[in-house]
Amino acid sequence: MDYKTKLLYQSNYWYNDGLRKANIRDLSGAIVSLRRSLQYNSDNIATRNLLGLVYYGRGDIVEGLVEWILSKNLQPQENIANYFIHKIQEDLVWLKTINQGIKKYNQALVYANQNGEDLATIQLKQVVKDHPTFVKAYQLLTLLLIDVEEYEEAKKYIRTAHQLDKTSDITLSYMQEITEGQKEQRKTAKIVREKTKANQSVEYMVGNETIIAPVNSGIKEHMGTHTLLNILLGAVLGVAVVLFLIMPSVVSDKQKELNGKTISFSERIATQEAQISALKKELESYRADAPAEDAQETAASTQNSYEVVMGVYTHYVAQDVSDSEMIEELFKVSVPSLGPLGKSTYDEVAGGVFPRACQSLIASGEASLNAGEVDAAITDLEKVIRMNDGYEDGKALYLLGQAYGQKGDSEWAREYYNRLVEQYGGSQYVQGAQEALNAL
Repeated sequence: MDYKTKLLYQSNYWYNDGLRKANIRDLSGAIVSLRRSLQYNSDNIATRNLLGLVYYGRGDIVEGLVEWILSKNLQPQENIANYFIHKIQEDLVWLKTINQGIKKYNQALVYANQNGEDLATIQLKQVVKDHPTFVKAYQLLTLLLIDVEEYEEAKKYIRTAHQLDKTSDITLSYMQEITEGQKEQRKTAKIVREKTKANQSVEYMVGNETIIAPVNSGIKEHMGTHTLLNILLGAVLGVAVVLFLIMPSVVSDKQKELNGKTISFSERIATQEAQISALKKELESYRADAPAEDAQETAASTQNSYEVVMGVYTHYVAQDVSDSEMIEELFKVSVPSLGPLGKSTYDEVAGGVFPRACQSLIASGEASLNAGEVDAAITDLEKVIRMNDGYEDGKALYLLGQAYGQKGDSEWAREYYNRLVEQYGGSQYVQGAQEALNAL
């Protein structure tokens, strides 16, 4: 048996193991087995389709769609993944509900991390109502209920998660924690009852018999008076607690929070002002040192570049404009004209903005190209290569070559294909670029 055959055999073995586990709703185990199957043969269509179904069964709709789309790309025709994708896409109302459920789940995670457990619990209860197979939502909701010792309600949700996925380690650990928590609750309640009973009775011997009699506290004779006094005392104590304990604490907490925000904001403003002041000083220094013969031109270019960098840096710190607006300004900068501080500031802003912008623009550019909107694709992709010529292994260069090819501009198509081949010889897109060049 050669090496390739062994790989295929192992892939099929783990596929069968995943199928067996999926049939008994051991979905977590099935995912592990199917992932192992793909490690041996990433082109195993049956494995990808089954993995998509397993994710779908756990309520992880996005992960399921990813596997089916990969499967469809590997085998476009006669693939059951096409049916699965179509069934999801045709029910837009359901798809919108699922999308909202995922957003609410992510928001609940944010609330939970910010000590907003009550808000997170409300969000998650709505999520499991709208998306009843979302195992992760059931698990997070259970964890929040365990945290406040609402074990009976937590048990209801974790049982549903267990029915959906029989062997999830998280589900099983939460079930164990609920059981232990309920035991502790019962133990505490028993101790309280015993203490209460001991305080309300008295034991004495009559001959050889032990008599347990209730303590006569005399409360019944003065019940009305005691009730009125307790109400008045409770009201006075309540007002005192609010005035002397709760209100100062609340005011103190709010004042601390406000002070923290003020200090943070002041530090950001101070840092920004110091940076801009230093940039202005460096600009004045470069103006003074510019050679006489081209001083005017150099000074103008340098001044414009510094002004752009200072303006963009202000927005970058404040986060009050979009990435697209900042990159349009950064494109105006003549980087060689900047001094060390100006270059450092430019690099700081570009390092924060360019990667996000590249990711967004290459996605929109590829989508426009696939939709036949060639000019829009070229606009987005050219911005990408201005920020990072070799972004994603030269993908932007390759897509630009395709875009100009579709537009009928062979000269520019050759330009970008040649740049890809010459500068990024190890790229996965080189073969396609070379074939396109040969065709041109």
